[in-house]
Amino acid sequence: MISNFIVCWDCQGLECIIPTSEIERQNLINILSDKPTEKSIGRTLNMLILRARANSHRFYEIYGVSAVDGIDEDDIREMFENSPQDAADIIRKLGVMIYSNRQNPSRIKIT
Repeated sequence: MISNFIVCWDCQGLECIIPTSEIERQNLINILSDKPTEKSIGRTLNMLILRARANSHRFYEIYGVSAVDGIDEDDIREMFENSPQDAADIIRKLGVMIYSNRQNPSRIKIT
């Protein structure tokens, strides 16, 4: 089974990892049990994008990424702790960009 995550980071490091597959599973169980759903992925994602836009100086990136069974939130967090640049590059390559205000390092700077 594949697990899905929303991963958000900025120039200061990893901001958050949201396990969307788990939220969807729990919402489905709640719907079938006639209970209210607790979390909305759409609302959470909108709040992340709003935060990113309000703090554009931090160059946020938000990606959706799928992982094979056995990879969890802690594994992704550990990947960012051990090698943040490699983690970001892997997620950029394999994930789906939701929002990016990535700083362009080749931009000419006036000194």
